[in-house]
Amino acid sequence: MAERLVEASRQRRVKVMTAAAGSAGRVAVPLLLCTLLAPSRTYVLDDSDGLGREFDGVGAVSGGGATSRLLVNYPEPYRSQILDYLFKPYFGASLHILKVEIGGDGQTTDGTEPSHMHYALDENYFRGYEWWLMKEAKKRNPNITLIGLPWSFPGWLGKGFNWPYVNLQLTAYYVVTWIVGAKHYHDLDIDYVGIWNERTCDTNYIKVLRKMLNDQGLQRVKIIASDNLWEPISASMLLDAELLKAIDVIGAHYPGTHSVRDAKLTAKKLWASEDFSTLNSDMGAGCWGRILNQNYINGYMTSTIAWNLVASYYEQLPYGRCGLMTAQEPWSGHYEVESPVWVSAHTTQFTQPGWYYLKTVGHLEKGGSYVALTDGLGNLTIIIETMSHKHSVCVRPFLPYFNVSRQFATFVLKGSFSDIQELQLLDSEGSFTLELQEDELFTLTTLTTGRKGSYPPPPKSQPFPTTYEDDFNVDYPYFSEAPNFADQTGVFEYFTNIEDTGEHRFTLRQVLNQRPIMWAADASNTISVIGDYTWTNLTITCDVYIETPEMGGVFIAGRVNKGGIWIRSARGIFFWIFANGSYRVTGDLAGWIIYALGRVEVTAKKWYTLTLTIKGRLASGMLNDKFLWTDIPVNFPKNGWAAIGTHSFEFAQFDNFHVEAAR
Repeated sequence: MAERLVEASRQRRVKVMTAAAGSAGRVAVPLLLCTLLAPSRTYVLDDSDGLGREFDGVGAVSGGGATSRLLVNYPEPYRSQILDYLFKPYFGASLHILKVEIGGDGQTTDGTEPSHMHYALDENYFRGYEWWLMKEAKKRNPNITLIGLPWSFPGWLGKGFNWPYVNLQLTAYYVVTWIVGAKHYHDLDIDYVGIWNERTCDTNYIKVLRKMLNDQGLQRVKIIASDNLWEPISASMLLDAELLKAIDVIGAHYPGTHSVRDAKLTAKKLWASEDFSTLNSDMGAGCWGRILNQNYINGYMTSTIAWNLVASYYEQLPYGRCGLMTAQEPWSGHYEVESPVWVSAHTTQFTQPGWYYLKTVGHLEKGGSYVALTDGLGNLTIIIETMSHKHSVCVRPFLPYFNVSRQFATFVLKGSFSDIQELQLLDSEGSFTLELQEDELFTLTTLTTGRKGSYPPPPKSQPFPTTYEDDFNVDYPYFSEAPNFADQTGVFEYFTNIEDTGEHRFTLRQVLNQRPIMWAADASNTISVIGDYTWTNLTITCDVYIETPEMGGVFIAGRVNKGGIWIRSARGIFFWIFANGSYRVTGDLAGWIIYALGRVEVTAKKWYTLTLTIKGRLASGMLNDKFLWTDIPVNFPKNGWAAIGTHSFEFAQFDNFHVEAAR
């Protein structure tokens, strides 16, 4: 299926034909498709009885979490090419919607995204890369819909509890400041805001948020709830008139193409506000093609939003390569335009939000489905898919297996479409007949706008450099994070020591001293990983600065074998020093597996140089060019990333990071 989907933008014209009726001539029934003598099932496309629901668009998620982390570090022109494939209209995926994480400092799947308010009196609307990404999307498509949704929240909102609704007004204020900041600092209008991703929502908070938005003149910002399951939010809305009025869209995650009775009874828009989460292979593309059609046919969902936008994080983190395309090598510039991009194009390049589905949509007799949409001005787009569950694997949601058989289909145009004489054909094979086979995707449209975007091939794939260094000497950085570092717990940002005019004026600093309100089971330490997961033998050197007296501690590490939502159980070789004058070598991040420990002349507020060398089954460590320990046996793990971090949520700084690795 790979060749068929990648070449999914071959466009031709198809005549609307009429069937022969003996020697008497032709009957006045326009028929779509060609092979007229084969037995076929007839499907009617008609707007005589009105139209179906309004189409709200196809989109994708950046976040949940840190899924676009490596994209910002791509060199030009490759970064702009990737963005064009995602957002440029009539080019690639041509997305109508971009949904981003409202960073909350916590681990949210593949890393942490920084909050605009680490602390109650702290506001910074330039942290992270989601602002930049939204602006780049808007630059390419000024009409793109923007959505913000929190996953984690900074710890100060919880007042010691892992719960963001201790003070409803305060949490609403936090979210509203993000929306206001987007406009004030970046001229971005946020169209929709969510509540708390896939977690229990507080219906009273939704009402408070709606009122605060209105009081701030943000009536145009609509609320999506609850970004989890259809219930209990749907039933709650039916029982609470104020809540029903406050919510504009019911958003469900991985609905399996079906909604529920209560959701339909609310008469609100229904969205698959997160869907897909499937490897971006041809099989994943088949899943995406199927749910784009059947979410509406089965569940009246008028928008489907994929997790995630682009697989731009280290592949060995959870759900590697689950984006619509892959861009995980900023050091080489290599990226891959995957099949889901072209599957998206079958819908996005030939429809727009504001079009309407026809009521006459449905399933094909022998498997597959068809939808039709119109702009109400005479234009018509039809998308037909015959994606089998056998060859189109949906990891989330799991859909039961069924066969798709070879079949013949005749589409009859009635109502205002009966005068259409010609349609453009975008097919997934290169020829179009009445015959439909397994794992095919076709779009027929009156429009002539769609086309396959194309750039010269990007550079070839290359592994992470075996020699890598960063002195963090960046004044007023464009992004707050250092290139290629992927924060897994905590937040590491560029920092300027104003009073230091020497070597350590510009550093990388871990900036959280309070554990955030968790979305995932993150670690009690902070850690940022970097490099090549296949690294086995390496030497890591880094200058470190403990800011917390007595209880403070920092580490460098190699062969770190887990990240993302699994970070708590990460193994590796961790070399720690503490402000209380001790050191430790452990085989895990949690510190339970102790290889060595001892006393050392270390205090807070002073720079030290740590060196960790791992070769084969042995490891050694140095403090300021003097060996502290040598030839400690380290049999597991065999490979993994390099990393830096702190013993707890505490301030600490890092400088002059350097890795030498051997393959």
